[in-house]
Amino acid sequence: MDGNEKKTNLFTSFLEYFYGNFVVLLLGFISLPLITRVMSTDEYGRTAMFTSAVSIIYIFAILGLDQSYIRYFYKEGVNRRKLMRQCLLYPVILIVLLAGVYILFADTFNGFLFERTGWDITILVVAYTVISVFERFGFLNIRMEQNGRLYSNLNIVSKVLYIAFILLFVRLIGDDFRVVLYAMTLPLFIVTVTVYLRYLFINRKNRAEDHSLQKKELLRYGMPFIPMLLMEWLLSSMDKWSIRVLNNDFAETGIYSSAMQIMTVLLTFKITYVAFWSPVAMEKYEKEPEEVCKPFFADMFQKVQCLCMSAAFLLTIFRGVIVLILGEKYRDAIRVIPFLSLMPVLSMLFEMTGQGCKFVGKAKYFNYASLAAIICNLIGNTLLVPRLGGVGAALATAVTYLVYFLIGTFFSVRCYPVKYHLNVFWISVALYMGYAAYSTWTRQSILISALLGVPVLALHCILNRTVLCSLWKMALAALKKVRKK
Repeated sequence: MDGNEKKTNLFTSFLEYFYGNFVVLLLGFISLPLITRVMSTDEYGRTAMFTSAVSIIYIFAILGLDQSYIRYFYKEGVNRRKLMRQCLLYPVILIVLLAGVYILFADTFNGFLFERTGWDITILVVAYTVISVFERFGFLNIRMEQNGRLYSNLNIVSKVLYIAFILLFVRLIGDDFRVVLYAMTLPLFIVTVTVYLRYLFINRKNRAEDHSLQKKELLRYGMPFIPMLLMEWLLSSMDKWSIRVLNNDFAETGIYSSAMQIMTVLLTFKITYVAFWSPVAMEKYEKEPEEVCKPFFADMFQKVQCLCMSAAFLLTIFRGVIVLILGEKYRDAIRVIPFLSLMPVLSMLFEMTGQGCKFVGKAKYFNYASLAAIICNLIGNTLLVPRLGGVGAALATAVTYLVYFLIGTFFSVRCYPVKYHLNVFWISVALYMGYAAYSTWTRQSILISALLGVPVLALHCILNRTVLCSLWKMALAALKKVRKK
């Protein structure tokens, strides 16, 4: 198989992941206005507190063992079914204990998070968190099998169920944040049960040699990822918490969260790419020599950064049109989008440049980047949120992710040197930051702001013209392959 055919197969494999999340994205543009047009900003702000709370419980319960599962899945001689059991054991025990603590102090926790309490709220928080642990490893197994088609189909089913439950519970309980809680938890349960029934059926017999990985070895590799995951939680949640605590405003939190939901345009691409990239990168590192791997990683980074930055420009240019779907109560989200768009971009690109630390088992370097990012985020939110509200939170988040990407990439390249050729990328980032600042604070109309974005986007494309030509050739080759089938 020659190099061009390999690239075509890789692109085709990515499309198998992407088509499902693209459909999910389209369905998201149906579900989001359903929620925002029937739910007040205060109630929608409470749903943001729900996702934030269950995420932090999940991070501590998982113990980084999902990363251990990724790391050792392709290791020669490993019994993958036993690896799954070993990686699930401690998270399941811990999540049950944490769930018990939440139940014991449910009134206190619910009162702080939602300013409401009730047995159904407690059950939904606990159920969603417990199921999330099983869902993580179930979907991770599908990703490591590189079964993009199944991964996509399950995500589509989950989103369709989500919309169905939204419609059902809106009719039952109306303008209430529990609508979203039910609509998130029930599809997660149904899809997770389906994933594990398939897993048990396929893996009834596993004759692979048992490499006998010790649980201590798995924990030693996985636990250093906890601070990194905690940092990601802080960066995705501290903005909402800052608005909630410093401004004591569920309504502003709801508006900010609606802008975050619009980020699904980029977050969908990020989730898709990470699902595709992690197993591909680890398999290539394990099975191919460095002289093949390193140019491949550098080439993929150039292509992905070009697409990501283009998407950020387009999202900011068309934000006026996109915000129309939310409804009049959420129009202020238009000022939050520009800086917030950098969050999924830099997060996804760090999934590429940060692989070096994972390859050599030096996750501790992520902790240095995490610490710097957390400090930056805390200072930024403390200074900016009381003055600028959601815009300040978005700006603090953008700067924090820039710091995290810089420091994390620096250490990763030291661990596993790859020439990513970042100069063009940083020029594009500088162009975007300037345009984002103008779009956020300009007194001009949205139309003038959008028109100004067109030449800036064109300049970004000119800087990346070689990469765009390469992407175009790959797309044509993949299309020809599909037509032949």
